[in-house]
Amino acid sequence: MPNIPDIAALADINDLIGRGALFYVSHSGGKDSQAMYVALSRIAPANQIIVVHADLGEVEWHGVQDHIHATISHPLNVVRAGKTFFDMVRHRARTRPDVAPFPSSTTRQCTSDLKRDPIYKFIRNDMKARGASLALNCTGLRAEESPNRAKKEPLKLNARLSKSGREVWDYLPIQHLTTAQVFSCIRSAGQTPFWAYRGNKRLSCVFCIMACDSDLKHGAEQRPELAKAYMDLEEETGWTMFNGRSLRDRIRTTEKAA
Repeated sequence: MPNIPDIAALADINDLIGRGALFYVSHSGGKDSQAMYVALSRIAPANQIIVVHADLGEVEWHGVQDHIHATISHPLNVVRAGKTFFDMVRHRARTRPDVAPFPSSTTRQCTSDLKRDPIYKFIRNDMKARGASLALNCTGLRAEESPNRAKKEPLKLNARLSKSGREVWDYLPIQHLTTAQVFSCIRSAGQTPFWAYRGNKRLSCVFCIMACDSDLKHGAEQRPELAKAYMDLEEETGWTMFNGRSLRDRIRTTEKAA
């Protein structure tokens, strides 16, 4: 089974473990998060692992949090932003009507505002409550996913979180794994991936700006009411989700090709 020892920074990780570092495991419910948790559970002491999930509200797949609970042996810390995806898009459309309000591959405010920032806040507060000064911010990004992710350092000091007596490292435990190895890692733990993978290639929001056409079609089949809400939001703002293409167009493209 492919696991953490393949990573070049293992010696550094062992040193951080020895120093009592806390492992904050960001868990979306997707295959990469699930495999990351399995792998980390095999090298890090159980009392040094903290699992955190950014709740995306109505745009999240139904059953995601139940799946996480069923596949981890730690408590699940759920964090939420003070706004929803729809709030974010409407605010941007209202305050910057000349700029596309939907996130894009180059402007990922959904990730920063709805996931990263609430998780960072949790890490700061939790470390303070525990009297901890050393931690790793663990995410399941993989090199195979994109050239940009392939260039990322697997272990890098997080300058934003490393303040006020805190030393926090960004850690990509499964960056080196292929998709096949990720699923193998999950199976090795006697687990199965989240149910939506029966129709999806990747998992994020039900309708993600980075999703392929087939994922969007599957999302529309499972959550037609949410698809309508996104399409209504496009009409309301006068902008489309996909750089000139609407969600309706993307779904129809897949239907025609089927």
